[in-house]
Amino acid sequence: MDMKLEVVVVPVSDVGKAGDFYQGLGWRLDTDFTSGPDFRVVPLTPPGSPCSVIFGTGITSAAAGSAEGLQLVITDIDAARDELIRGGADVSEVFHDASGIFHHAGTEGRVAGRAPEHQSYGSFVSFSDPDGNAWFVQEVTARLPGRVTPAADMYDSASDPASAMRRASAAHGGHEKRIGQADPNWPDWYAECMVAERAGTELPT
Repeated sequence: MDMKLEVVVVPVSDVGKAGDFYQGLGWRLDTDFTSGPDFRVVPLTPPGSPCSVIFGTGITSAAAGSAEGLQLVITDIDAARDELIRGGADVSEVFHDASGIFHHAGTEGRVAGRAPEHQSYGSFVSFSDPDGNAWFVQEVTARLPGRVTPAADMYDSASDPASAMRRASAAHGGHEKRIGQADPNWPDWYAECMVAERAGTELPT
């Protein structure tokens, strides 16, 4: 039986302020349901995400701002950072973790700049909502084996394949140097590179 994570509850103190913040980031307001003064549910969905966040009144006993380690995944960390800043978020500089594996809690272990060799899963930025709920944004350009399903093979927006094509173009330059000539079949090579990157398999040489 499939078990899909589709809702994450975020504890906030001011529903209106939280809604303005997340909508400012471009998140879709799915609905705003109220059944009385003590119960309100507001779900929003980040662009391209199968999982929504909800906040409101009477839906969690957690203290406002106590959520940590909420994580978004994107394909271009610099573009994502710029977009978040335009949306009004106070975003950290790009960093990677000293462990080279995953980020520590808070700001411990942060090393300035992208992960060495732009390693997939290795580069992050962080930001918080008005209550202090802490978000991380992680750059994933090639999935680990077993982490891809047929649905995940589809791109979520036009910017994702555009970024993939730019990475394929850069890699293709190295390919042409290795073969010592221009590659007339570059569209096929691009396609192979993009499919392999998405599936987490070895890239063409």
